[in-house]
Amino acid sequence: MADIFSKHKRSQIMSQIKSKNTSLELDFRRRLWKEGLRYKTHYAIEGKPDIAFVSRRIAIFIDSCFWHNCPSHFRKPSSNKQYWDKKIKRNALRDKNVTRILTREGWQVLRFWEHDIIKKQEACIKKVKKAYHSGVVKGFPLKGFPLSKAFYNFNSTIILC
Repeated sequence: MADIFSKHKRSQIMSQIKSKNTSLELDFRRRLWKEGLRYKTHYAIEGKPDIAFVSRRIAIFIDSCFWHNCPSHFRKPSSNKQYWDKKIKRNALRDKNVTRILTREGWQVLRFWEHDIIKKQEACIKKVKKAYHSGVVKGFPLKGFPLSKAFYNFNSTIILC
């Protein structure tokens, strides 16, 4: 199916998509703040996590279902398929590499799917709090966190909710 917008109009639409400080991210951060958790946003480490607890070495990424290829909700665009296949694969590879690098550097990496933040926000907040307050050795996976049915299959990543 051909795009209903001209190339110029599509470019204009796509340029308006935010990569940080999205309403989902802002809402999640507000909830963490209300819980008394203080964090840095887009901290200058590999991958610039959405939220970072620097003293605890916890990096949190909120992955959108479209841009990060959620197995439950990703819908492949019907136009320009080659471009989108390549783009989404690059995003997934970058996620994997960022997680690997941060874990090697002693960071605990938590990744949440967009749909989990929307539908199970309370559970996600609870799990962040548990990670924040736990005495886990930095860089090692937490025990006792159930993995989502839709999670990245990276050795060093924990997908919560």
